[in-house]
This record gives sequence, structure tokens and C-alpha cells, in this order.
Amino acid sequence: MLERLNQALDHLEARLDREVDVAEAARIAAVSEYHFRRLFSALAGMPLPVYVRRRRMTLAAAEVLDGQRTLLDVAVRYGYGSGEAFARAFRSVHGIGPGEARRTGALLTAQPRMSFRVVVEGSTTMRYRIVEKEAFRIVGRKARVPLVHEGLNEVAAAHLKSLDERAVVRMKELSDREPEGIVSAAVYLTDSREEGAEADYWIGAVTGPETAVEELEALDVPAGTWAVFDNDGPYPSALQALWRDVFTQWFPSNPYTSRPGPELMRTRPVEIGEETHSQLWIPIERSSGNAGA
Repeated sequence: MLERLNQALDHLEARLDREVDVAEAARIAAVSEYHFRRLFSALAGMPLPVYVRRRRMTLAAAEVLDGQRTLLDVAVRYGYGSGEAFARAFRSVHGIGPGEARRTGALLTAQPRMSFRVVVEGSTTMRYRIVEKEAFRIVGRKARVPLVHEGLNEVAAAHLKSLDERAVVRMKELSDREPEGIVSAAVYLTDSREEGAEADYWIGAVTGPETAVEELEALDVPAGTWAVFDNDGPYPSALQALWRDVFTQWFPSNPYTSRPGPELMRTRPVEIGEETHSQLWIPIERSSGNAGA
């Protein structure tokens, strides 16, 4: 898979001076566009559109400093219909406009070309199982939260604390299928998984698709395949590391890709740093390519 991902990056690199076809890059990588965007974000640490913009502005900066083309010619060459739009994109990456950069020779920011390679670690085993699950419903309460990669998510913790005892008791009564008990679910609003990106964060119970409870909200989830990972370790760092490892190690090594759907988590919140058991459910589908190709 890593070889195909690098071929997809080669395809994007060759088209930085025109509209980038992400769907074609995903086809080259032999995965869905949804999974390609998510996998890139997890491996690269930034969303794909951010990387493309930074690479495009890195190449554009070289031409700006070279001085052989007018600024408008450089803007048009890299797909911008006006000098103003180009200047905004240039400033977002370099901190100054192209005209100022050409006049002063100011310090600019370069985004190196990325490639993915295997790093042999092997110190951590991952316990998982594949589950075919019928359609179900999550009944509970949701809140909009930012993503936090390390440490406690204060907004998510505040949402959990805001639940009244009556609602929690009702959720526990409604739980009648895996994952059992009180669970959380993350519904991502964009393809980005960078720090601060927003998601709808649910606290609730998994129950039948026809269950209706007036005092609680409902999230309907269609039937599908899930990869279920069990994890033991300090809260919440072990769980955050597990999520990272799923996308940077497990997916590239297995014949599955992620698919749209909420990510489910069942854990027992404890004090930061204390040991706890957690379970992470990731919606997946069989890959059309071969693992490790």
C-alpha cells in the first residue's frame, strides 16, 4: 500500500500547476477517496488540501523570487484566476505577499515533498477483531468538540459531566447490543484530522434502529463492517496512541480501508494517567487492493 500511496503523491506532484484530481490519486492508491484523505491526514499530520497548497506555494515562491515571470503569470500558472487570490494563498503559507517577497528577499517557508516509507517498530501488538454489524441507533446527547491529539479533551470532558443522572440511567437501560453500556461516538465534519478540527461528539447507548426516546437525541448508523480494537493503558494517552497506530500501521498492513461512519469508543474514564481498558470501533470495508503492495 505504501508504494501505491507514493505513486499517488507522484501524481499530485506532477499536477501542482493545475487542478488536482484527488479522486484519480485515490484510484492510483487503490483506495476510496474518503480513505485516501483520512490515511494521508493520519500519516502526514495535515489534511491533503493543506499539503497541496503548501507544495504549490513552495514552487510558486521559487518563481516569484526568480523574477522571470510577472506575478500575474505565476498566479495563472498555479491555477489562480486573479492576483488577489494568489496573494492570499501565498500569504497564508509564507506570511507575506508575493510582491513583498520579490522586493525584499524575505524569509519564506518551504514544504518539502513528502514520501511514505516503512519504519520497523514491532514493539506493540494490536488486538483486534472484525465484526459484521446490523443497522443500529445511538441514543444520547451530542456536542460539537475540537479534536485533541494529546492530553485531555476539556470540551468533551465537560460534555460528559453535563449529563444528568436520569439521562445516564436511561441510556444504560436502552443498551442492548455491542458495544455495551455507555459509549462515545465521533462523527467527523470534514476530512481533516488535524488538531482543532471539529467533530460531533456523542455520549449514548447502542440500541435497535427503531428505538425512540423523546428526551434523547438519536443517530442512525447503517449496517456495515467494523474493526474492533481492545486496548489497556494510561488514560487518555494510550487510546490516542491506539487511534494513531490504527491509521499509520494497521491500515497499511491489512486489506481494509476506512469508510464513512462514526468511530465508537467504550472506555471507563479515570484520572489522567491511570490505567483503564478501552475499546475502539472503526468502520471499515474490504480494500480493492492487496495489503502491503
